[in-house]
Amino acid sequence: MTVRERYQLIESQTLAPWAAQSAQSRGRAREEPECPLRTAFQRDRDRIIHCKSFRRLKHKTQVFLAPEGDHYRTRLTHTLEVSQIARTIARALRVNEDLTEAIALAHDLGHTPFGHAGERALNALPPGDFHHYLQSVRVVDRLEKEGRGLNLCWEVLNGVACHTEGAEAATVEGRIVRWADKIAYINHDIDDAIRAGVLTEADIPRDIVAQLGGSKTQRITSLILSLVENSREGRIGMDPASFEAYQALHAFMYDKVYRNEYAKSEEKKVPHIIESLWRHYRDPARLPDYMGKIAAEEGADMAARDYVAGMSDHFAVAAYQELFIPKSWNP
Repeated sequence: MTVRERYQLIESQTLAPWAAQSAQSRGRAREEPECPLRTAFQRDRDRIIHCKSFRRLKHKTQVFLAPEGDHYRTRLTHTLEVSQIARTIARALRVNEDLTEAIALAHDLGHTPFGHAGERALNALPPGDFHHYLQSVRVVDRLEKEGRGLNLCWEVLNGVACHTEGAEAATVEGRIVRWADKIAYINHDIDDAIRAGVLTEADIPRDIVAQLGGSKTQRITSLILSLVENSREGRIGMDPASFEAYQALHAFMYDKVYRNEYAKSEEKKVPHIIESLWRHYRDPARLPDYMGKIAAEEGADMAARDYVAGMSDHFAVAAYQELFIPKSWNP
């Protein structure tokens, strides 16, 4: 018996009946020999961690655009926090932690430079209908490894595609990541907003504090406990009072932070940068070779969008400066 087979046996003996079993995965688009050491979901997690798009997350905006300071979240640190929360819930509910972690680590790989401002800017350009959660699937399925993709399992792709809105994931692990994402971002965005001077803890409405607690740790713990104690047989949900408090906290953050003119003042520059780069790279000759193949097969608009969407904030700003900002004359 290989290490992988031994681990698959442990899964079958210890996981809840509604958990995903790695030995029963729906498989990959391209069949591959099994690994003697790792299950299919463990291999997917490793492929995601080692891919280029994962590394670029360290220079992509979470909420505050190019913040000065070492302790503001980036898209990478957000992803790691989602993964930690999701694994905690998955372990408590006795479902597949490896699948949960793989989905969590891949869920934002399709996010644009400049956060949701970049996402809105690309959505306004041809071919339209741009959503980061679908782009995340496209990144791992079509764009990574110079166009070969990572060839991930069906369960991982489904969880990534369903992590934000629309239909729920087919697996309980995917549904856990959807909740973990909500718990992570609302609480670390509060933390960053306080660090930025946009909020104080005292600004959070007292009824929310009474239900969830008066600190980041207390709120995260309360929400995780509510999910663990109220989820049954693969259905993931909170008790009504906790869910109502979460919704109130979400509305509070939209009013005070996500639409705050001071916090978001630089975002008005994003559409011009994104569109300028997109128009420039609509010429396939200006794209890397593997993106040229996408231009030939799916059109120049799609290839340019894929390329710009994959940029980090730093790379996008540097490319814009190189292409459109005159340099000083130095004879």
